[in-house]
Amino acid sequence: MNFVNIIALIRTEVLERVEARLREVCAPGVTISPIRGYGEYADLYKDDWMVDQIRLEIIAEETRAEELAEAIMDAAHTGMEGDGLVAVVPVRQLYHIRTRQRCTERPC
Repeated sequence: MNFVNIIALIRTEVLERVEARLREVCAPGVTISPIRGYGEYADLYKDDWMVDQIRLEIIAEETRAEELAEAIMDAAHTGMEGDGLVAVVPVRQLYHIRTRQRCTERPC
């Protein structure tokens, strides 16, 4: 079975909507971290241009990647600059630390 890591950078104010939407589509699990940075969108009124956002990661079966990415985009979309992005990255191998076994059916 093939896995992907879905990485989303989203606005802090849409986090609750995104979490609720991911529960609706039964996301297999999610990791959320506060981040700072800038890319296409920068806060030019600040000396360092940094913007506070949320980094969200989901390791899922490859067959669910499009569904989960769409769910994130639907919930996070405001139509304004700085809405964020979603990346889908292949996972070469996935192991369960406790058992040291390779995951073959679904994320552990």
